[in-house]
Amino acid sequence: MEYIECKKAGLLTTIQDLGRQKFQQYGISSAGAMDSLSLRIGNIITGNPEHFAGIETTLLGPELIFHGDGIIAITGADSSPKLNGESIEMWSAIQVNNGDLLSFAIPNSGCRTYVSISGGVNVEDIMGSKSTFLRGEYGGFEGRAIKSKDFIKVGPPVIDSMKLKGRKLPFHHRPDSYFKKNIRFIWGPQDNRFTDSSKEDFIKNTYEVTNQSDRMGYRLDGTKLFHKDNADILSDYIAPGAIQVPSNGQPIVLMADCQMSGGYTKIGMIIGVDLPLMAQKKPGDSIQFESIPIEEAQNLWAKQEKWLYLLKMANHN
Repeated sequence: MEYIECKKAGLLTTIQDLGRQKFQQYGISSAGAMDSLSLRIGNIITGNPEHFAGIETTLLGPELIFHGDGIIAITGADSSPKLNGESIEMWSAIQVNNGDLLSFAIPNSGCRTYVSISGGVNVEDIMGSKSTFLRGEYGGFEGRAIKSKDFIKVGPPVIDSMKLKGRKLPFHHRPDSYFKKNIRFIWGPQDNRFTDSSKEDFIKNTYEVTNQSDRMGYRLDGTKLFHKDNADILSDYIAPGAIQVPSNGQPIVLMADCQMSGGYTKIGMIIGVDLPLMAQKKPGDSIQFESIPIEEAQNLWAKQEKWLYLLKMANHN
């Protein structure tokens, strides 16, 4: 496959990989796939290294025409993908041929769907990543969302397509239903700045994702949280997953495109394995937070990484 043509753009379609992981000390946002787990699995299925760039769609997906033959995988939110009008299976290696049209519906659950292509999306590296950072207008395809009539180059396959046929993620491992689980977090680093009753309210009550949410952060609406004194701190380092609470008492969950420092108190930090779940929330969705010890969070991360390693080895050619 040489390139992919965008026939219709969808709501927000961008090129993303696993982000810029070495420049936060200089104030550079990591960006990257919001649901990194789905992108990593898609890359494993299509025979790519896990960090290869793919296409991230948001709610209403694009229409894409393939110029050349190749293998793709659709992961993330179930957006009922169709190839030439016929339904295709998600979490599976799919053969596409020259002139084929890929289309999507609005997901029944979840928010973001990923298209991984054998060979990956071949755009210029900016600071070691192909990810689109929309606010900075760099990376990806000219630093912006994909538009109709864009032609996206595809890299050469890493593995022969014949060896990829039949690859799929077993049904019991597919995370379609996990979008409804609680979002787990660890307390801190400024949870001591909140009243005890507010900390109880935070884990007892649900919060709703508002329309003022994007790749930078999710603004939530729910029971107001109260600080012991005020909401401000001396600005310090922040990262995706941090739960800031400004003076209005409504939490903000920072996401992939977040800034690298901030001056609001942080009541907690979403654990690494649940950040992809948070990324699949959309406006109107409810969130139930659940606190866990940091040791449990670390064990869950180790378990996930071991599982991904075994998945990769099982698909090794």
